[in-house]
Amino acid sequence: MTNELCLDGQWKLVYYPQGEWQIHHPDELSKLGLPSIHASVPGNVELDLVSSGLLPEPFLGTNISELRPYELYEWWYSLEFIAPPQMEGKKTELVFQGVDCIATYWLNGEELGSSDNMFIEVRLETTNSLLCHSVNKLFVRLRSPIIEAGLRSTDAICYGPLTNGEQLYVRKAAHSFGWDIMPRAVSAGIWRSVSLVAIEEHALNDLYFYTVSVEKNLSAAEIGLFYRVATDPAYFYHGLEIRVTGKSGASEFQICKPVLFNVGSLTISLKKPLLWWPNGYGEAHLYEVTTELLHQGRVLASRTEQIGVRQVHLFRTETTTMEAGGEFLFKVNHTSIMCKGSNWVPMDAFHSQDARRYETALQLFTETGCNIVRCWGGNVYEDHAFFDFCDSHGLMVWQDFAMACAVYPQTPEFRDAMRLEARSVVKKLRNHASLVLWCGDNECDEAYQWYGLPDPSMNQITRTLLPQVIQQYDPHRAYLPSSPYLSPEVIRSGNMNLAPERHLWGPRDYYKSSFYKTSTDHFISEIGYHGCPNLSSIQKFIEPDHLWPFNSKDEQWVAHATDVSGSQGHNATRIQLMANQIKELFGAIPDALEDFILASQISQAEAKKFFIETTRLKKWRKTGIIWWNMIDGWPQFSDAVVDYYYGKKLAFHYIQRSQVPVCIMIDEPENWHVRVAVGNDSRESAAGSYRIWDADSKETLMEGRFEVEANGTAELGKIPISHSNQQLFLLEWNLNGRTYGNHYLLGFPAFSLETYKGWLPQIAAISNDFRADEIGR
Repeated sequence: MTNELCLDGQWKLVYYPQGEWQIHHPDELSKLGLPSIHASVPGNVELDLVSSGLLPEPFLGTNISELRPYELYEWWYSLEFIAPPQMEGKKTELVFQGVDCIATYWLNGEELGSSDNMFIEVRLETTNSLLCHSVNKLFVRLRSPIIEAGLRSTDAICYGPLTNGEQLYVRKAAHSFGWDIMPRAVSAGIWRSVSLVAIEEHALNDLYFYTVSVEKNLSAAEIGLFYRVATDPAYFYHGLEIRVTGKSGASEFQICKPVLFNVGSLTISLKKPLLWWPNGYGEAHLYEVTTELLHQGRVLASRTEQIGVRQVHLFRTETTTMEAGGEFLFKVNHTSIMCKGSNWVPMDAFHSQDARRYETALQLFTETGCNIVRCWGGNVYEDHAFFDFCDSHGLMVWQDFAMACAVYPQTPEFRDAMRLEARSVVKKLRNHASLVLWCGDNECDEAYQWYGLPDPSMNQITRTLLPQVIQQYDPHRAYLPSSPYLSPEVIRSGNMNLAPERHLWGPRDYYKSSFYKTSTDHFISEIGYHGCPNLSSIQKFIEPDHLWPFNSKDEQWVAHATDVSGSQGHNATRIQLMANQIKELFGAIPDALEDFILASQISQAEAKKFFIETTRLKKWRKTGIIWWNMIDGWPQFSDAVVDYYYGKKLAFHYIQRSQVPVCIMIDEPENWHVRVAVGNDSRESAAGSYRIWDADSKETLMEGRFEVEANGTAELGKIPISHSNQQLFLLEWNLNGRTYGNHYLLGFPAFSLETYKGWLPQIAAISNDFRADEIGR
């Protein structure tokens, strides 16, 4: 029987500057006879304008600026549909999974409701008398978020970036108002799917699975289930039961319990469970679990989902010092995890296109050996398909709530909006095994310091409201108030560097400067370095006349910096920064585009390799690094290691080598020597053979056998060096029948770009996982 009708596809769209017409009902709209265009659902209105030939390709040149006038428009979507006869006589709901963002809804001339949050699902009940089984007319009106933001109440404590303060007052992805990694594209649209759904008489409305405990020897585990059912209350006393059946490989369980009320809980004991592990530490086992509501043996309702059995703890201290120490450590199933991963930023400036990019983008994380992905707070909350991939591939997810780099309102209205949003998002995502941490926001604690405001502990959204929501709906998962979190102890010390978890941006100077080498943090959740996209990608968004010579003031280069306030804006300096980082490593800025691209990619690759390996070599003083970032959400010059068109930069390949579970690395010089160590980020000991040699002379510098304990580090020896030398050391090791490679760049800048070009084929040839002649192309 059909219980859902998908309403995705082609709709009609009417639009005009808000206020030009005073229209309050769809009947008034139709009387005016305004022209319409076709609109895609899911979609964004700007893409519909492009498809209709009314806007140019927005990602080419400076075309993104042509979207600016449409920020003040309102948009009317309309659709005619026929409800299936099977729904006749049933209660139904219109379900909008994502609407951006100030919306009012009508069905057959009657207003159903409104919404003002792009992040959460909207469910609108339709009465039997309203929904007809001939032709139904559905209208959705979207008003300007800019105009709406200007009407909302504010308080004096609010601060945000100068060019995008609107983001504080509407629940819309912060990056869309302009960011250093995304263009200003204040979009509108029905950006996720729409459906008409029959409300079943019997249903399992709420199912929350969680792991209660895992034995230290991993031989047993206990999981819990909270449930809420909808059914005839009279059934509670006449044979109503809940049955839970799970299977993963050879591990199975089943439990059946009476249901005496519409809410309840139960626990399930497992012997020899197949546990869920982060990538590199074991298999990401998932149980297929079917939950059934039974009445006297008859199945009234059923749901099937994938769950993971795993126990995750975040051990952290409020502060850290080199003398007294501190902690910021994830443990999964009693095992300390060395976290290696990347930040997840918007997949597209137009979020209706996100879903089609999920799988390819997430495969980049598995290719590079990541075991964690941080969902950054300036973005949207990703859908189930994203988390399903992370569940099945052992990618731990750190999820920020959608606030970034600002001091948000503390008004009752904003608190109510955030409570509704948090409850919706937490309940939606809490069954995913990959989700290991809720985080209050991105850099909002630091924003209090930027704007000279009092202690960020005054932020009642992250200190009171969000932890209350999590305690209520997901009490078995860790919460961090902000990233970085500035505890009262850190604030009292006056030294923000004492936070155990930090974002290491700083001057962005030479990647081996004291800023990077002397940080006291335990966990780095943001750190990056610029790298130019490949030539074939640049040619897709920079027009030929603007490609070269290099000019940090060129309007098209600056537009893709990203910059939100013209060539004099703060972010316009990112182009010059990229050139300066090239000059820092090679002593000069190349005079040809191809060499500029290659030099930039080498600079970025060496920097990110250094950041990762420095973290691993200081295990367990350092417990993780989430570098910035994997892939761009629009064509630009950035810290990403894969560009918007999926072009892999050199850094992608170096990271791939530096993040293998068992990796041989060379530390920085000390006492005329460099230390050689092997790191093992896995639950099994490892042994193999290795060789280290000089790239120019081919002289063997060290070789032999290595052994390293599970989840440990072993020193293999030391190689004598001279600080006056510039050398490339090549490393190769064999483990379980496979050959791995790495390299180490010794010496101080400036290096010769021509010399490095000669080294690059040798670096590539170690384990033949990339081709030197394809880098930068």
